[in-house]
Amino acid sequence: MKELVQAQLNRKPLAYRLGESVRVLANGGSPVLLLHFPLKFVVLHPLWRPVLESIANRGLITFERIRSLVGHGDPDGMLFFLNGLVRRGFLEQEGSPAPAPLPRVSIIIPVRNRPEDISACLHSLAGLVYPVENLEIIVVDDASTDNTPRAISEFPVNLISLKEHRQASHCRNLAARKAGGDILAFIDSDCLANALWLQDLVPAFTDPSVGAVGGIVGAYFKESALDRYEEVKSSLIVSRRARRSQDNDKAFYVPSCNLLVRRNLFLQLGGFREELFVGEDVDFCWRMQDAGHHLEFRPEGKVFHKHRNRLWPFCARRFDYGTSEPMLQRLHRKRGKEMVFPPATALFWLTAALSVILKTALPLVLCFLLVSIDTLKKWNRVRRRGLPIRFPLLLSVVLRGYFAFFQNGCAFVSRYYLIWSIFLLPLWPPVSGVILGMHVLTGFVEYVIKKPRLNFFAFIFYFSLEQLSYQSGVWWGCVRNLSFHAVNPKLVCKTR
Repeated sequence: MKELVQAQLNRKPLAYRLGESVRVLANGGSPVLLLHFPLKFVVLHPLWRPVLESIANRGLITFERIRSLVGHGDPDGMLFFLNGLVRRGFLEQEGSPAPAPLPRVSIIIPVRNRPEDISACLHSLAGLVYPVENLEIIVVDDASTDNTPRAISEFPVNLISLKEHRQASHCRNLAARKAGGDILAFIDSDCLANALWLQDLVPAFTDPSVGAVGGIVGAYFKESALDRYEEVKSSLIVSRRARRSQDNDKAFYVPSCNLLVRRNLFLQLGGFREELFVGEDVDFCWRMQDAGHHLEFRPEGKVFHKHRNRLWPFCARRFDYGTSEPMLQRLHRKRGKEMVFPPATALFWLTAALSVILKTALPLVLCFLLVSIDTLKKWNRVRRRGLPIRFPLLLSVVLRGYFAFFQNGCAFVSRYYLIWSIFLLPLWPPVSGVILGMHVLTGFVEYVIKKPRLNFFAFIFYFSLEQLSYQSGVWWGCVRNLSFHAVNPKLVCKTR
């Protein structure tokens, strides 16, 4: 109990700051939050003016200070509103809210032949800042053939031992049926939990529309070059900022190694599909969203994963992940891939390519006109709303949007078609060169954004291995399922 109280005293209070590239503008009596890219803004009630002035001057303001400035009587409603601004990129959050009455949580861990890992995982859970009376830990031993059961027996947990190997999904579903908690918290045996893991994520369930929430999965190993690559490019990293499921985000999910779900909802949906050995967490998150429940991602709820830090296991795991895509596309046809083509943007790049092919600058006149028209449209819209946004900013937003479209196309080719550059090299060297160029550009952008503790050549080496391994799995899954929707997205023409 003393440790719990001390941890509560040491925790950072919930506070907010402006997001990156966000400015506060005056629009009469109503303050405006402007995000530069992607360009979007929100007009707030005049009551929020002193809050935004304080944030702009101090950089960080606590939730309690915000409540005192606004005079809002409903803390849950205010939290929901502020977290919405966080998810949309206008604000950044630090710390977590003060603890409220906490629900009973059942932590579920499947394990097979990992005595050292499960021991380290259970040690980390023993340090959780959460009332012991509201917590139970269920470990399902999936027919281990070593001393894993003995390692588990050293901890005060509920152990379920299977005599036949049944895979992780079966273990999780079995434990969920026997669990006594209102919330199921899934973590893997090769993960370690941060002490505030549950207290950071459980508050999401104060919103009745939220069915599940997940947090960030950090890298445990940090020594080798591959460790430093996984630190920023692990497949388990969903995002760096808070997110919430939306209709236009068809691929959103959180991994099962850091996933909290309402128990009744989990059982109602039938749990994880046991016939899926990879991608079962994606499938569950999609089914839950299709049933009308929201999924949240909160980066402050952290666990640390012991990723595969040798080359062959690294590549093999990425291959396994890739094989799940065609199956998931077959199970969730409404979530099929789409590639959006804004007409003006597509015409811009088509014209630019024509200029290169014909070796003449004349088509670039059309490019100039397209950019000018697009910028003037945005300029007229912000002028009608009376927003003090300057023309150069709008021009930079348009140009960045054009580049983002091109970069997204390059990223798709790099993700699914890089392998074909190897086969096309002796037949059509120019085509192979274009694919390789798109891949290198994608890697460079990732390198700039992720800022890994690696030089560029080491990063592009691991990035290339990851892409080749993953897409090999995707193409193998396509052939096995006789479906190529995973690599053949639907083209959608949509104006911005």
